[in-house]
Amino acid sequence: MTSFPGSPRTLKGGFVLMDADGKAVLRTVAFQYNPDGLSRTLTPRGAKIDAGDRLEGLRLVGPPIETIKIEIEIDATDRLEKPGSNADTVANGIAADLAELEAIISPSPDDIAAADGLARSGTLEVLPLPSPLVLLALGRNRLVPVRITEFSIVEEAFDTQLNPIRARVSLGMRALSIDDLAFGSKGAELFMVAARRRDKMAKRRPPNMQALGLTGVP
Repeated sequence: MTSFPGSPRTLKGGFVLMDADGKAVLRTVAFQYNPDGLSRTLTPRGAKIDAGDRLEGLRLVGPPIETIKIEIEIDATDRLEKPGSNADTVANGIAADLAELEAIISPSPDDIAAADGLARSGTLEVLPLPSPLVLLALGRNRLVPVRITEFSIVEEAFDTQLNPIRARVSLGMRALSIDDLAFGSKGAELFMVAARRRDKMAKRRPPNMQALGLTGVP
């Protein structure tokens, strides 16, 4: 006989970092605490309307531009209560937690050194440094390719060695669509999966004019 666990297991949100081709998972970054809220802004992309061009008023040129903002809390209190099991936190506070997030928007030192080597050797065109495909994971049904556009940290408490032990990280992101990713790539595939899921949910009910107090369109 099994006993009731008391509360359901809550999944953690976080980031999945894949190689640029979307073929291998490089690493994952789980949030210590899921954000209390999430702000999303969708900006429609309509066709430019010139004077007298009446046909363009109803056209959409592509998916809306979606921006996402969240705030993540990191707190070492629980780990510091068990110092024997959390030696890294005792030595460095939450520095490693912050480094995991900061590394998402920072090219690796090896890539920086390689680009510098190419420039010094006289290479005429040094390509932009490679970056991973970043996926924001918010449950099984929301895996969104994103680019982090804003990143700010407020360190709120410190240990005796001035290591941060509590912080808030505010992130602004732009969801990437087929306008940003090559069609057929892993990122574009994930965007299309999300778009089809949204379209299916939006069409779950048939039209009901009576609910709007209408018998039809005049």
